[in-house]
Amino acid sequence: MSPTYQPRRYSTQLLAELRAKYQAERDRRIRPEGTAQYRRAAGELSSYAADPYTAWAERAPVTDRVDATVIGGGFGGLVTGAKLRQAGVKSLRMVDEGGDFGGTWYWNRYPGVHCDIEATVYMPLLEEVGHVPQWRYAPGEEIRAHAVAIAEKFDLYADTMFHTRVVELRWDDEAAEWTVRTDRGDEYQSRYVVISSGTLTQPKLPGIPGLDEFTGHTFHSSRWDHDYDLSGKRVAVVGTGASAIQIVPAIAPEVDHLFVFQRTPSSVDVRANRPTDPEWAASLQPGWQRERMENFLTLVTGGHVAEDLIDDGWTATAKLQRQMLTGTVDENLTAEEREHLDELADARKMDELRWRIDATVTDPATAAILKPWYRYMCKRPAFSDLYLETFNRPDVTLVDTADFGGITAMTAGGIKVGDDEYAVDCVIFATGFEVGISGVVSGTLPVYGRGGLPLLGHWAKGPRTLHGFYSHGFPNLFHLGSLQNAAAVNFTHVLQEQATHIGALIGEATERGAQRIEPTAEAEQGWVDTIRETAPVTFNFQAECTPGYYNGEGKPRPVNNSFGPGPVVFHDLLRRWRADGGMDEVLRS
Repeated sequence: MSPTYQPRRYSTQLLAELRAKYQAERDRRIRPEGTAQYRRAAGELSSYAADPYTAWAERAPVTDRVDATVIGGGFGGLVTGAKLRQAGVKSLRMVDEGGDFGGTWYWNRYPGVHCDIEATVYMPLLEEVGHVPQWRYAPGEEIRAHAVAIAEKFDLYADTMFHTRVVELRWDDEAAEWTVRTDRGDEYQSRYVVISSGTLTQPKLPGIPGLDEFTGHTFHSSRWDHDYDLSGKRVAVVGTGASAIQIVPAIAPEVDHLFVFQRTPSSVDVRANRPTDPEWAASLQPGWQRERMENFLTLVTGGHVAEDLIDDGWTATAKLQRQMLTGTVDENLTAEEREHLDELADARKMDELRWRIDATVTDPATAAILKPWYRYMCKRPAFSDLYLETFNRPDVTLVDTADFGGITAMTAGGIKVGDDEYAVDCVIFATGFEVGISGVVSGTLPVYGRGGLPLLGHWAKGPRTLHGFYSHGFPNLFHLGSLQNAAAVNFTHVLQEQATHIGALIGEATERGAQRIEPTAEAEQGWVDTIRETAPVTFNFQAECTPGYYNGEGKPRPVNNSFGPGPVVFHDLLRRWRADGGMDEVLRS
């Protein structure tokens, strides 16, 4: 084998053969029930979602009034709280189902956890807090400590409801306030409500027959049991996504034998993590983080900059990301020409990643199972310099479940795949979260606007918002997330821009004495039309992908609700809207 990757020349025939290979590998893994193959960590499985980190504290129900409520204590909620403080909001309540701030970083405390976006652009408000990340890709504990530091900096601990879930929002038009009800008996009034509850907190589990028959120990990777000693145990890790990529090399030296159960391999590129250079950190000038964030976002969404300040696996694959994420495309080419060139670049990148496996994993059979056969953005790309090497250990076994629809069953003493049974003491489910299913969308957080109109009723034919934030008939209610706007791989940047917009709106309303912030029905319809006109068509690409959470386990949504020109254009649109009098259209007495 060549010590360096040599790109292959792809003819029309070779591309056709590659497509056929991708299709065959997809078909091996597709299940007719789609996302129904998973089970919620609720009811008899609620222990998998319980908080193992912070003790539950009894408290009396709250019946009072606040100016603003932020639902969610992750980075979206934190940056919103910070922007509201800067806008002059003093009576601010933060509500979260966890026991502290951090969101997904509160929950994910598994061994080896790091961010996969460079920390200087991923961790928000670094300059405001006065922190420079210690590593290029920061460990989870540093990220969680930073979340706490943001909360302390902006006095967000002043009024918190942790271990609390909001179960209803109901608008009182006469008082121009929301009535907020929670699962702990709280019922209070709030002028404004911002929903940033995220979608990377509620764990999901595979619907494996016999799960309740297993007599060993089990837990979900996002609720890591640090009291359980893995040393000397036969341990199973179920899943090979972003969490497992980090867990597997971290625990392999500790256990007696590690079994990794894989349906679909992740693509695993070079990470090249390293400590932050102290001299570089000392040289940073005011505005350094904003410069790096904008540089990274421009590059990964297809724009051009004089210098790539981040220069990592994300910026190197920016064009490939257009298959899933909005951004700039080369309008000098036809759609067919762009697709052909993108497919060629995609094929070469995936070839390179498969070559890396052959160059790293010594056992050819194991290497073959680890190879990803799909387009680059069919699954979230992974980065690790330790994961592939772990499969060279004699005490690590990779189990391919693709031809069996996943794990066949669990028994009292282990896991069955087909006719083979693997005896284990502990099973760790690294099977991810209920991605894209917020409480508002799922109906677990019902919202009733003016006249008792249900929000889901208003959205019966699809989301209806202005700029993805608010809807006509639901004043003073704001949504953070990827709804009718533009997302990017660095989602914390997107959330920070959204929080800035909401903070500006509420600050202006306070200054003018406006009681309601609400778009007109015409403005709402205009934005719905804009989304329909600009949203990229990703259905065909996703339908051909291997099943995963990006494409609804092989059943992608036919309609895309993203702003096609991408986040750079969207953020500029918001700034110009604010500067050109847009607030006059939504502020009401």
